[in-house]
Amino acid sequence: MSLPQPAPANPHFAKIGGAAAVDRLVEAFYRRVDTLPEAATIRAMHAPDLAATKSVLKRYLTEWMGGPRDYSRDRGPPRLRRVHAAFAIGPAERDAWMMCMSGALAEVVTDDELRAQLERAFLKVAETVRNDPDNRHDFGSNTRTPSAPGRVS
Repeated sequence: MSLPQPAPANPHFAKIGGAAAVDRLVEAFYRRVDTLPEAATIRAMHAPDLAATKSVLKRYLTEWMGGPRDYSRDRGPPRLRRVHAAFAIGPAERDAWMMCMSGALAEVVTDDELRAQLERAFLKVAETVRNDPDNRHDFGSNTRTPSAPGRVS
């Protein structure tokens, strides 16, 4: 007799459909970033060729959703705020990012409950990455000095 296996801490990776679904999600997301006028500001934060950025996001989301930990193995623990600190990210950038991700979720995730769960989780992440003076994650103190636009890799 075998003992039941505990459920993974984060089962979203299996629920979304594994690596193939994460790939579709990232492709749908960056198609919006690349084409929607409302996303022009966040598009400008990326390199002209999005291939490397897509690869990183696919590995990050795979791990974030409970899949293989390739992102941490290859890049170390996720440090989203540090990675994005070089960019001015306020409510407008957060909202543009969420618009692209919400559209990608609507395109890829057919399970309404899962889509809603992921959208809420993505909103928390997008809010955490904000680095404007009103960001509550910095408790109202922003020590960040805006720098020249960089690139997300």
